[in-house]
Amino acid sequence: MNTEVKSAARVLDLLEYLAGCSEPVKLKEIVAALGFPKSSAHALAQTLVSRGYAIQDATERYVLVHASRHQSASRALEARLLSAAHPIMEQLRDETGETVMLAVLTVRGDCRRIAKCVSRQAVRYDIELDGLSDSYCSATGRVLLAHWDPALTDGYFARAHLVPRTPKTITDPGTIRGMFETIRAEGIAVSDEEHVTGSTGLAAPIWGREGKVIAALNLGVVTLRYHARANELAELLRNGARRISERLGHKSSPNPAILATVPRPPRALSDG
Repeated sequence: MNTEVKSAARVLDLLEYLAGCSEPVKLKEIVAALGFPKSSAHALAQTLVSRGYAIQDATERYVLVHASRHQSASRALEARLLSAAHPIMEQLRDETGETVMLAVLTVRGDCRRIAKCVSRQAVRYDIELDGLSDSYCSATGRVLLAHWDPALTDGYFARAHLVPRTPKTITDPGTIRGMFETIRAEGIAVSDEEHVTGSTGLAAPIWGREGKVIAALNLGVVTLRYHARANELAELLRNGARRISERLGHKSSPNPAILATVPRPPRALSDG
């Protein structure tokens, strides 16, 4: 006897379908893919939205929120963040031609990616959303650490294993800490082939209504393309992060310390 509850099975089918979609999908695409009646598909999708498991963007497309299980408060916060960020991420992807990602910091100081809009170019940067990434050698992590509580940042460096991910990875804690003031002043961090060979990351902070950095917007760029248009990409990224912050209720003000050029990554110090 089939003991599967039909409505529960449909919810799981919808979750699994959305988890496999690299782009937001319309209701008619859900109906076509899963064979649900339109009214049922709409009700199920709206239930996921109301519970914070998915968001519906301005064009009425659905996208899954990639959050940990049993963390409903965190999931609701991420749903609001994604709702504000996703249309800007898509626009930034189309403006730059590069992959755009959104990430937050865990309580231990690691980066957790929660959304991405992958470049449509044949040669592009891409990475799975599942799992954590090292903050010390990624642009995203450095932006978030630079705006984190200093005591928590001290704790992160005390327990993190700073190992070279590539020949260019900077592993000296003092050098990395020395970047933070510049990152805060210029509103951007750059990791040039320190995390993945052949890829350059740029990241800018996203500010919440309360005036604290709550996430980072990242561009993952093929290094050869990055060096040809570094300043342009940096300005587009800053603008995207500012617009997301404003959509979240942050009142931004001009920062005279922000420069028109990209900061040059410092040379690695010898560990010997």
